[in-house]
Amino acid sequence: MNTSNHPIAIVGAGLGGLTLARVLHVHGIPATVYEADPSAESRTQGGQLDIHEDDGQRALADAGLTDEFRAIIHEGAEASRVLDQHAKLLFDAPDDGKARRPEVLRGDLRRILLDSLPDRTVRWNHKVTGVRPLGDGRHELTFTDGSTVTSGLLVGADGAWSRVRPLLSDAEPRYTGTTFIDTYLYDADERHTATAEAVGVGAMYALSPGKGIIAHREAGNVLHTYVELNRSAEWIAGIDFTDPAAATARVAAEFDGWAPELTALITDGETAPVARMIHTLPDGHRWERVPGVTLLGDAAHLMPPSGDGANLAMFDGAELGKAIAAHPDDFEAALTAYEGALFPRTETFYADAHEMLDLCLGDRAPHGFIDLFNDVPQDQVQLR
Repeated sequence: MNTSNHPIAIVGAGLGGLTLARVLHVHGIPATVYEADPSAESRTQGGQLDIHEDDGQRALADAGLTDEFRAIIHEGAEASRVLDQHAKLLFDAPDDGKARRPEVLRGDLRRILLDSLPDRTVRWNHKVTGVRPLGDGRHELTFTDGSTVTSGLLVGADGAWSRVRPLLSDAEPRYTGTTFIDTYLYDADERHTATAEAVGVGAMYALSPGKGIIAHREAGNVLHTYVELNRSAEWIAGIDFTDPAAATARVAAEFDGWAPELTALITDGETAPVARMIHTLPDGHRWERVPGVTLLGDAAHLMPPSGDGANLAMFDGAELGKAIAAHPDDFEAALTAYEGALFPRTETFYADAHEMLDLCLGDRAPHGFIDLFNDVPQDQVQLR
């Protein structure tokens, strides 16, 4: 058995875990990130994100990566429009060019974080199979190959199904009753002209009670679609996503009668449809202080998509990194300070996330969602 010691062990090389590692590096504090993926390129990293001034952009500034972030912005992508099921334009908000919440690809953002870290900071192909408290705040992590490491400080940045969370909380994610199904169209302007025109240059929302189609124009003439359905877990399980053609037909049938330029986002998809069942932790999830371990991002506060998840994860990472830098010889003081700010900071976001889901798919859709655009500055309304 190969056993080693690492004072700070971060489980998960997502945006939050990498931001933590980078902020620690800026302050001269080494850390090791353990990631189950075999490499940075082993899977796609999701779609476009709008990065907020008050959390995501602040985190990147703390990481010293503002210039790198600005270099990957998708210019003009903050435009938003709302259509009805017949593709009639109900609301249109062009990008005003002020880039208060600029759009970037998640994969590009992850790349600049990875590139900013010293070699061997991220240990790929290290899937955690078990975590065992050793006392005095230390924990032993076991990986699939049987090797182990001992941490002085353990951070769970490992998402919805965190292996670290049970050390702190018995809360488990529950299905919200909503599933997002991803599809992509490539070379959209040339090969899918009518659909590209319907989507426009930014984000398009075609919503109705219980179901909707959201599409974002991404860099490289790509349309990335999120089909949203309020359906039971049993209904989703009844779709065979290993048969892409059959799965596509089953999902498209839910939009019978909708405009063909909208349903083409489903039926003409050039990748196999991928179902993402939306889960949440209990509203205002928190835990009692346990020596030597904490959580960030979805591991700490999983909630429905509302445009805040990635931003909060990065902000968590930056704030934890700064707390450790302020208390480099006292991890417990750092964790007490971090969690003392984390819990009240994220509590209100749960309500916002549930409200956003209701505005998109509730009884008043799409008009409740349009009202939100009219009541809130356009640059503050995004759904991811």
